[in-house]
Amino acid sequence: MVLELYPYIKNVQRLKKDIMATAVMTNKEHKEGKVAKKIEKQTAKLPSDTFLWASLGLMATSLTLKALKKDHIALFIGQWAAPMLLFGIYNKLVKLEGHDKHDRGDAPDLRIGHA
Repeated sequence: MVLELYPYIKNVQRLKKDIMATAVMTNKEHKEGKVAKKIEKQTAKLPSDTFLWASLGLMATSLTLKALKKDHIALFIGQWAAPMLLFGIYNKLVKLEGHDKHDRGDAPDLRIGHA
C-alpha cells in the first residue's frame, strides 16, 4: 500500500516546493507601500497582548451593557471583539514576518536551487 502511494507523495512534495518557491519569488518582487510601512512601524511598538486585553475589555463592556438592557449598543460593542483579536494576529505576523525582515535581508532565500 505504501509503495503504491510513493509516486503520489513525491508529486505532492514537488508541487509544494514549487508553490513555495513561486510564492517567495512573487513576494520578493512586491514591496510594501509607504502607508503600510508607517502603519506597521507604529503598531509594532504595541505589545502583542494589547489587542487581547482590548478584546476582553470589549466583551466585558458588551456584557455589562446587555445586563443594563442596552441591547443595541451592547451588540455594537460586542462585535468589535473579534476584529480586535484579528488586529492582534496581524500585529504579531508583522513583528515576526513583516516587511522589515525582508528589507533588512534577514529572510532566507527559499527558492529552489538557491542556498
